[in-house]
Amino acid sequence: MRGHDRFNTSLPDDLIIEIFRRLDSKSKRDACSLVCHRWLRLHRLTRSSLKIGASGSPDRFLQILSTRFPNVTDIYVDERFAISPPPCIQGRKRSRDNSKVSSEESCGSVGNVDSPYLSDAGLAVIGNGFPKLEKLNLIWCSNVTSDGLASLARKCTYLKSLDLQGCYVRDQGLAAVGQCCKQLEDLNLRFCEGLTDTGLIELAVGVGKSLKSLGVAACAKITDSSMEAVGSHCGSLENLSLDSEFIHNQGILAVAGGCPHLKVIKLQCINVNDDALKAVGANCLSLMSLALYGFQRFTDKGFFAIGKGSKNLKNLTLSDCYFLSDKGLEAIATGCKELTHLEINGCHNIGTPGLQSVGKSCRHLTELALLYCQRIGDPGLLQIGQGCKYLRTLHLVDCSSIGDEGMCGIASGCKNLKKLHIRRCYEIGNKGIIAVGKHCKLLTDLNIRYCDRVGDEALIAIAEGCSLHYLNVSGCHQIGDAGVIAIARGCPQLCYLDVSVLQNLGDMVMTELAEHCPLLKEIVLSHCRQITDVGLTHLVKSCTMLESCHMVYCSGITSAGVATMVSSCPNIKKVLIEKWKVSQRTKRRAGSVISYFCVEL
Repeated sequence: MRGHDRFNTSLPDDLIIEIFRRLDSKSKRDACSLVCHRWLRLHRLTRSSLKIGASGSPDRFLQILSTRFPNVTDIYVDERFAISPPPCIQGRKRSRDNSKVSSEESCGSVGNVDSPYLSDAGLAVIGNGFPKLEKLNLIWCSNVTSDGLASLARKCTYLKSLDLQGCYVRDQGLAAVGQCCKQLEDLNLRFCEGLTDTGLIELAVGVGKSLKSLGVAACAKITDSSMEAVGSHCGSLENLSLDSEFIHNQGILAVAGGCPHLKVIKLQCINVNDDALKAVGANCLSLMSLALYGFQRFTDKGFFAIGKGSKNLKNLTLSDCYFLSDKGLEAIATGCKELTHLEINGCHNIGTPGLQSVGKSCRHLTELALLYCQRIGDPGLLQIGQGCKYLRTLHLVDCSSIGDEGMCGIASGCKNLKKLHIRRCYEIGNKGIIAVGKHCKLLTDLNIRYCDRVGDEALIAIAEGCSLHYLNVSGCHQIGDAGVIAIARGCPQLCYLDVSVLQNLGDMVMTELAEHCPLLKEIVLSHCRQITDVGLTHLVKSCTMLESCHMVYCSGITSAGVATMVSSCPNIKKVLIEKWKVSQRTKRRAGSVISYFCVEL
C-alpha cells in the first residue's frame, strides 16, 4: 500500500540498531539516520566515539553531545586542531547589552562560553553524561586541572585508556585515577610537566594489577622512584615508553625485574647504559619490539644480552646509537631470527658486515629502513636480497654508498616488494630502478625523491612491470614527459603523484593523466614551470576525484587556472597556491580549501 511504512511497523528497535552496527562506514550510517526521526534516534544510540577540537566552546559542545549520544565509550579531545562545533554554538551572538548569549537556552550553560578550550566544567559533563566511557584522550588540554580529572575519575570507573599528553594536571588528579579506575590498562603521561613521583607511585599502587601500557616523556619530576613503584606493582605491564634524562639504570632495572611480560620497550634515556639493557635481555623473554633513541652509553655488550635472551624480538629500531657496531647487530641477528622489522638511523659505526649478518640470519624480515647509514654499501643489500625473500618495504635515505648493484640484488631477490622509498641516494640510477620494474611486480608505492641519476627509462620500466598507486619523483631532474606519460598509461590505479621540481614536464602529461588515471586524488606540481592553465583544465575535466593540489611557483598557472581547479573538482579539499593568484571571486567561492604559500614579510 502506498505510503505504508513497513519497516517501522515491523522491525523492533534492537534489530534496526544491529543493522546500523553492521554498516561498514560512518557515511552510510549517517545517511540512514536521515530517513526518519526514529532512525535518527536509534542511530544516536549506536554512536560509540566522539572527536572534538579547539573550536567554539567544547564545554557546551560536550553537554549537547551527552544528551544525544549516551552510549559513547570513546572521546578524543585534541586542542591542537580546530573542529567546527554544532551550529547552535557556532552561530551564537551576544545581545546588545552584552549580558547574555542568545543561544543559551538551546545549548545550556556550562563553563565559559567564550573559551575555545576544555575546562574542568567540560570534564564534569563527560563524567555525568558518559557513564560508559572506556577511552579518553585529552591532548594538550591545558585548562583542565587535577580537580576536574579527579571528578571525572570518580564517575567514569570503567575507564580503560587515558591519554593526558600535554595536560598540566598534578599528583592529586592522577592519584584519584588510581583510586577509582581499577580497570585502567593504558596511560599516556607525555609532557605532563606538573606530575611528580608522588602521583605516579599512587597510581601504580592503585591500578598496578590492570595497567598494561605506560608512556612518560618530558616529566622532569618523575624519577627512578616511580619506575621502582611500577616494577613493584605493575606485574602485567606489556608496553613501556620512556623519554627522560632523569631516569637511570636503577629505574630500568626495577621495571625489567618486576615486569617480565614486557613486549614493547621504547627508551630515550641518556643516563642509561649497558647494565639496563642486560637486565632487559635477561628478564624480558617475551620482548617483541625494542626501540632505542639517542643512546650514547650503550655498547655491543648490551646487545649481546638482548640477542641471547629476547628470542621473540620482531621489531628493532636503533636511532643515533653511536657506539653500537656491526658486532652488536650481528648478535641481534643471530639470536633474534624472528626479526621482521629493522630500522637503523644514524648509527655511524654500523656498516656493511652488520647488515650482511641480518641478511644471513633473519629470513622473515619484511621491512628494512636504512637512514643516514654512510658505511652500508651494496654487498649488504645483496645479502638482504639473497636471504630475505619476504621483504615488502624498503626505505633508503642518504645512503651514499648504496648504488645500482645493491638495488639489482634487492629486485632480483625480493620479488614481494610492495613499497620502495629512496631519498637522496645519488648512486642509484636507471639500472637499479629498471631492475625493480622487471622483477617486483607487486610494487604499488614508489618514492625516489632527489635521485639525480633516475630518468625516463626507469619510469617506463616501472610502468611496464608494476601497477603503482603512489608515485613521488620530486627533484629527479632527468625525468620528463616520456616517463610520466608511461606511468599514466601503465598505472590506471594511480591515486597520488608528486612531480614537483621537474622542469621538463609540460601540459601533455596533464592530458595523459586525465585520460588514464581517473582515481587520482592528490597531485603535487610545485615548481613545474612548463605546466599551464591549459594542462590544468584537461586534468580537472576527467580527474573528478581530485582532493588536493599543490602548485606553487608554477609560472604558467594563473588565477584562471586556480578558479578552474576549485570550480571543476567537487571533492577538492586543499589547493596550495601563491596568495596573489587567488581572485576575490575564488576566495568567496572556495576560501575554505585554499592554502596560501606566502613569503611576504
